[in-house]
Amino acid sequence: MNNQKSYTQINAKTWDSWAKNGCEWSIPVSHEECLAAKEGNWGVYLTPCIHVPKEWFGEIKGKRILGLASGGGQQMPIFSLLGADCTVLDYSDEQLQRERDVAAREGYSIEIVKGDMTNPLPFPDNSFDLIFHPVSNCYVEDVFSIWKECYRVLKNGGSLLAGFDNGMNFLFDDNGTLPLTAVNRLPFNPLKMDPDVRDRMIQNGEGVQFSHSLEEEIGGQLQAGFLLKALYEDRDREGCGILREYTPQYVATWSVKK
Repeated sequence: MNNQKSYTQINAKTWDSWAKNGCEWSIPVSHEECLAAKEGNWGVYLTPCIHVPKEWFGEIKGKRILGLASGGGQQMPIFSLLGADCTVLDYSDEQLQRERDVAAREGYSIEIVKGDMTNPLPFPDNSFDLIFHPVSNCYVEDVFSIWKECYRVLKNGGSLLAGFDNGMNFLFDDNGTLPLTAVNRLPFNPLKMDPDVRDRMIQNGEGVQFSHSLEEEIGGQLQAGFLLKALYEDRDREGCGILREYTPQYVATWSVKK
């Protein structure tokens, strides 16, 4: 279990389990939400609470959009119904099934690809106008390779919209009460710690998760060649502990392939 392939497979099965149990990030958009989107009333999330500014997308109709680790039937249906040519890549069978279900219900086409984003993306260079990449880097050890692949498959001038955590959720043990206690050094990497740490995470149904620094997340995008256009910070939704009351825990970025 020390290799990259094995931990990503564990995470895929973890997401399958979460989806079957009704995880909020696995509940597809309703038919009513789809009808509203066609009328121009829509919003999608890169991070838990704040809708992505619509100016980050530009004109969606006619764009080729890749939903990277974006299964679940929440964002890609909206883009498809707004006229985009969409592809979704995810490693969870259950998350991808939700994409199939919504597409069948609403009558649109979408390319559905099962894949591990820690591997080279199975797309040619310069394939997409936009990549939509919600919070998911916490399930992979190395994010630099992901940014490089995003840069490769985007067209010149294409946009990368990404959400990620800032590490605070890994630093503290947030059981919903004060005081908040710092329990982990950052970066948090269970593959480089006592195996008991990793095994407890798996047994608790958390999968294998990692923290990443802003140097990795934002600096990695810049290193890959992207130009950072805008960002905002966000917090967990209410009911997800009390750390959200003291600090933002997530960042969303809009970057462009130069």
